[in-house]
This record gives sequence, structure tokens and C-alpha cells, in this order.
Amino acid sequence: MPTFPASRLADIAPFHVMELMARAKTLEAEGRDIIHMEVGEPDFPTPEPIIAAAQAQLATGRVYYTAALGLPELRRAIAAFYATRYGISVPASRIVVTAGASGALLLAMACLSEPASEWLLADPGYPCNRNFVRSFEGVPVAVPVHAENNFQPTLADLERYWNEHTAGALLASPANPTGTLLDDASLAAMAEFVRQQGGQLIVDEIYHGLTYEREVPTALQFGDDIFVVQSFSKYFNMTGWRLGWLVVPERFSRDIEKLAQNLFISPSTPAQHAALAAFEPATISILEARRNEFRRRRDFLAPALADLGFRLAPKPEGAFYIYANCAELTDNSDRFARELLESAGVAITPGLDFGSNAPEKHLRFAYTAGVERLTEAVDRIRRFIG
Repeated sequence: MPTFPASRLADIAPFHVMELMARAKTLEAEGRDIIHMEVGEPDFPTPEPIIAAAQAQLATGRVYYTAALGLPELRRAIAAFYATRYGISVPASRIVVTAGASGALLLAMACLSEPASEWLLADPGYPCNRNFVRSFEGVPVAVPVHAENNFQPTLADLERYWNEHTAGALLASPANPTGTLLDDASLAAMAEFVRQQGGQLIVDEIYHGLTYEREVPTALQFGDDIFVVQSFSKYFNMTGWRLGWLVVPERFSRDIEKLAQNLFISPSTPAQHAALAAFEPATISILEARRNEFRRRRDFLAPALADLGFRLAPKPEGAFYIYANCAELTDNSDRFARELLESAGVAITPGLDFGSNAPEKHLRFAYTAGVERLTEAVDRIRRFIG
């Protein structure tokens, strides 16, 4: 006799930050002033050239399915973006437009994950990744990462955790929740190690464009056998449009196409036409100004949190997050976050969402509010901790 729901659901945790955000929205509806630093979403509106492109397409009324792999002209535009920004040639045939980066990760896992195959993931790391693996009967294996290694896996970590059941690894640079980067030599070495093991490497690059000390190369520079996940959500400020892309090794292109046809039919047509304007010089100029503003926010918030007693190491170099050690202020980051929301109206994310590696000692702060609001948040936290 079958039992429902499927047993895998027992291993898939809720996305806790979404529940905390729902509580914050409830408090706002009751008239409370809430400073949102919990969800990884830029507060900037979608750039006007992108909106104008969508409006022009919608005005035609021709909102039909596109090809499962995306608009050919958008795939070519993404290929041109790799040539312009990174100086590398990526054929448009390897680029798959997806329903957000989540859609890209789902396609990759559907293509690569076998029942009981193990996938190495950084802990702390983006919580949905382990659930994507589990959804396709794989086994997520948490690799604890620590401040002394920039909260990133090392080659030694992969060597330690790799075994006969390991199918591959998923890396992220810049990483969520830590905002840290992999250095080029480490990424190249890990790509070569996975290659030698006959495994598959997936690299999450959805925060590319949001780095503040240095430009970073794409993992595609270290091999054409790597899956790379990208998004229009973060740097391009298009979260609600639900559009991303996946760069696929050539030998998997047909398999990914079959999966896309069956799982999604095609990405959003208006969103794809809008994204054609994302790479225009006028749009990039807007986005680069916003990157500078994110840097200004980080440079305000990081020392302010340190002054309050949070430990910040290493300094975040990308994305828009600060992953702070709160052990000197609380022994329970989840309780701290919930009480801070209720008492002070500041919404932040407890480490609980990001894995089992000392979550009670960590909090994630998203600097997705202006410096004036961040200043108010710091003042409220100072009063909250007494």
C-alpha cells in the first residue's frame, strides 16, 4: 500500500526565511514599521530600459510560447555578454534560458542526479540546493566551511568527502549567505579534481556582477565541461520576472532540451523580451551605479555590526550579504532573529536556513535597504541588545 506524500518530502525542509518574511509582512499590515534585511532581493526597481522592452512586446499582443531553450536572440545576447564581460567565447547553443536560476538548478539536477548519488554542497550554503538534490533522489552531503577558509570549500575538502557514491559538487561564488568568493586557483584546482574523478561540477554564479574589490572570472574559463547557473534576478534587478540561464556542456544540450520541454514548456515570453534590454549600455550603466551603492551600504553596515559585538570574518566581497557570528550576543540565533523582529521591527535571517554548521551562532544581514534605513536598523539593534 503506497503512502503519501512521497517519502522524500520528509527530507525537504521549509524555507524558513520566507516564513519569517511572512510574519514581517503581517506586522507591517498591522501598522508596524519593519526594516527588511531578511530576503535576498535588491530593493531597486527593474531598470527602465528593461521595463520599456517588456511593454513594447506586450503591446503587440503576441505573448506565445517560445522555444523550450529560450528566444534565440536572447541566447545570442547572453553569449555576447560572456564575450564582452569575460572575454570568452560561449556558443549560444550551450545557453539555456530558464525560469529563474531555480529552474536552471532543477534542470541540472534532473539531468545529473541518480537515486542515492551524492552531491557535495557547502555548509553554510543556499538552502534550496540540498532540496533540489533530494527532489531528484540524490543525497546532499554537507561540507562544513569555515571563516579561516573564506567560508568556501577547498580542494582538501573535496578530496576528503569524495567517495565511490559521489556524483559531483555544487560551488557558489559569490556565495549565499556569506558573500565570499573562491579564488581563481582554488576554483581551477577543484574543477580539475572533479574532472579527474569522472564527476560533474556545477557552479552557481547568480551574484556575478555584484563584487566589490575585484572582478571575478566565470568558471567557464576553467573548462567547457562545467554547468554554470546564472540569473537575471540579482545584478539585473529582475527578481519577480523569474528568468535565469544555464550554460550546459555540449554533450548534455539535447538532454536538457528534452527536460525543459517537459518540465517548463518555455520560460516567460514577456520576461525574455524584457531581458533583451538587460545588456544594453544604458542598462549596464544603471546597474553599475547600483553596484557602487551596494558597496557603500556594505562599507557602512559591516563596521557598524562589528561595533555592536558581531564578529565578521572574512569580509564579504560580493552579493549583498553579511554573515555575522552572534555568539557573543546570543546562544540561539533563531530566537534572537524572531525577538528582534517582534521587539524592534528589524527582519534578519537566522543561520538555521543555511545548514547544520553552527547555525545557532550566525545571522545573515542583507544590505538591501538604503544607508538611512540601515542606520535606523543599527540603532534599533543597539537598543534591543541593551
